Amino acid sequence: MATGDWWRHGVIYQIYPRSFQDSNGDGIGDLPGIISRLDHLNDGTPDSLGVDAIWLSPFYPSPMADFGYDVSDYCDVHPDYGTLADFDELVRQAHRRGIRVLVDFVPNHTSDQHPWFRESRSSRTGPRRGWYVWRDPGADGSPPNNWRSYFPAVGVPWTLDPATGQYYLHSFLPQQPDLNWWNPEVRAAMHDVLRFWLERGVDGFRIDVAHKMARDPELRDNPPEPSGGFPAGVRRDEDWPEVHVILREFRRLLDGYDDRMAVGEVGIYDPARLVRYFGDALDELHLAFNFAFLVQPWSAEAFRASVERYQSVLPEGAWPVYTLSNHDNPRARSRYDGGGASGERRTRVGAMMLLTLRGTPFLYYGEEIGQPDGEVPPDRVVDVHGRDPERTPMQWDGGPGAGFTGGDPWMPVGSAARSVNVAAQRADPASILSLYRRLIWYRRSSAALRWGSYESVGRTPGLFAFVRECGEERLLVALNFRDEPAHLDGSSLGLPHRGRLELSTDPDRAPGAIGIQPLRLGPDEGVIVRL
Repeated sequence: MATGDWWRHGVIYQIYPRSFQDSNGDGIGDLPGIISRLDHLNDGTPDSLGVDAIWLSPFYPSPMADFGYDVSDYCDVHPDYGTLADFDELVRQAHRRGIRVLVDFVPNHTSDQHPWFRESRSSRTGPRRGWYVWRDPGADGSPPNNWRSYFPAVGVPWTLDPATGQYYLHSFLPQQPDLNWWNPEVRAAMHDVLRFWLERGVDGFRIDVAHKMARDPELRDNPPEPSGGFPAGVRRDEDWPEVHVILREFRRLLDGYDDRMAVGEVGIYDPARLVRYFGDALDELHLAFNFAFLVQPWSAEAFRASVERYQSVLPEGAWPVYTLSNHDNPRARSRYDGGGASGERRTRVGAMMLLTLRGTPFLYYGEEIGQPDGEVPPDRVVDVHGRDPERTPMQWDGGPGAGFTGGDPWMPVGSAARSVNVAAQRADPASILSLYRRLIWYRRSSAALRWGSYESVGRTPGLFAFVRECGEERLLVALNFRDEPAHLDGSSLGLPHRGRLELSTDPDRAPGAIGIQPLRLGPDEGVIVRL
């Protein structure tokens, strides 16, 4: 595998292990199942997707109150998913194919079933009492402050523990008590967790809620939230300055190993605040998710503005990240569905945008086939925060278990699986899967797309156009976000009269010479043109 800044130019594919591939018929995805599908992700040929790395959502032992984000043992594998030997084999098989492996690191909180918390709650004077955040009730028995849980259904993020008469803090579910990162013993223990997985060969970590680990040690109330959100250093339950000390410690540890990286889930939508998580000396996160991009409406102007706002504040040497779907948000195929043919065309335009912008693209499993959110009836709902539809099983074929399982799937298979699946699209040159493969393999061969410069061009309503350039390679990407034909006036932009059409999202439009003055686009069409 190539070494160096692979995380800058690679394509990273997120796997939700519980929903990707079941190998033993119990209806739950597992690590051996992932191994069996690695050739779909990259077998070294353009018949595969061609991704450079996979990110595995949590597979650790857990009571599954939050489906793995409530960890009861950071250094093992949940029996539903396999064994540590299965994990080691997954890393070996992935690396053999040139695929890096990232794992989810959940440092803000543990499960309430973790031995650390069980010991912490056993006594006010126990050795691990200070590993979590405990406080006395108010004079009237009320919680210590006015903070709120991330989950609206939970509300107050404090639970009174009758045995010791104190409240403990949980930013999420009551089953997810927050660790006290002011305690040096906690830091040392979690550094050991990182070393455990690094020694097993993982290439990096996605750090869960990276902005939440540090909070006001005095636990003071949050002030009323102003319009537009809190400025830096004002909100007291997250984004506290000490978090940057913690992240620099992580970075120093990672830098002690060859070629490793960390990407942070930083739930801050103001780019000017988000970029602080790279560190003043680029000594914190290697990458930080830009969630402002993920929540944009289907609008050329909105996406262009989001990209340019982010680019304008990005520190020199820092690198952008873009994604359109993940396990916490409705899938892009459903979110942007304009109905009828427009829905599929938009999926294609979104794919081209994601894979041609300057930055590291993250794909969510199923995105490569245009998989929509699944339908989950009320009696099958399991997630407190309404995220079940985007976590339904991967649609490998049109059979009863969608090729995901031969048993009863833990989550219903989406009804779209009958027609939207890998088997139906694999040999179809006009399919969304074929488009993703062409885009990713073209990107792998293009220095301009992997690390070239970015410059937006034109302001035609409904069009998002930009030029990527590296050395003598100069590519124009033009994306029509409207369901009617459009054209880009290349003459007014100083573009050449002609170019070569490299790729179109329209499967009926073949590569070849093309006029650029003007460049004509069909409804919801995106193109890559070599200038």
